[in-house]
Amino acid sequence: MTTIWEIDFYSRPILDEQGKKIWEILVCESPTKIDTSVDSLFRYAEYCPSGEVNSVRLKGFLEKAIAHAAQSPSKIRFFRQAMNNMINKACSDLGIPAQLSRRTYALNHWLEQRSTEVYPQHPGFQPGANPTVSFTETPPQPLPDALRGQKWAFVTLDASALNEMNEWAIDFGEAFPLSLVGLNFEARVPGVVIFSSRAVPMAAWMLGLELAFLKMDDGPPSRLLLETGVSDRWNLASLSNAGLQAEARNFEMAKQQSQGVHFLAIQTSPEAETFAGFWLLREAKLA
Repeated sequence: MTTIWEIDFYSRPILDEQGKKIWEILVCESPTKIDTSVDSLFRYAEYCPSGEVNSVRLKGFLEKAIAHAAQSPSKIRFFRQAMNNMINKACSDLGIPAQLSRRTYALNHWLEQRSTEVYPQHPGFQPGANPTVSFTETPPQPLPDALRGQKWAFVTLDASALNEMNEWAIDFGEAFPLSLVGLNFEARVPGVVIFSSRAVPMAAWMLGLELAFLKMDDGPPSRLLLETGVSDRWNLASLSNAGLQAEARNFEMAKQQSQGVHFLAIQTSPEAETFAGFWLLREAKLA
């Protein structure tokens, strides 16, 4: 079984006795299935003085986390571009691949909890000291010719139906428990289904990306984008007429109502009963 970790090593909105920012390492397991129990996810946290922040210290923290965990990670995700070199160096020294990703849903949920329940209890707490992370947008790239779908469609599913994902036939994909974002079973979740005779190669290619979310780009030209990593964007489909643009705007409104939760599915045809790929996604601000 593949185990993925999400980590954050950064300063917190708290000061030590000398008035210097306190740093913290947070490590948590990344949920990859819809029925994962949030309470069962591995977590590790430890503060660090600002004068000791380096890749060697980070490697030591990760070694301690591995010693406490039931299973070592096969991959580590992190979302702070500013920490790219340090995190990659520490992970490389441990022989663990690290990837910039916005699929840090469990970590972001934990950070939100600590920001309201833990950090304010610290005597050196500084309200408003850590702004929301922003990401630089890069120009959208075209999908490889061999991976473009022949057809695609906007669709919706009940959240209750998504909870049965583990029973579906899916070749490639990833999910997360809806309880992580507090989405109730009655909610309607929007999505996009791509149909392609090369559905399996397309899904396999997407598995190598850190899928973040789908988003309408009003342009011009109007198009549907697939965002990956922390800044990569791909032209998934052209919104070439007013009808498609209206559907895309409805898709964006539906995302807001489902707390950013949506999905991307890949099938060989509309008649197919199996999925070459199915990813549960979420567009959300990162703490």
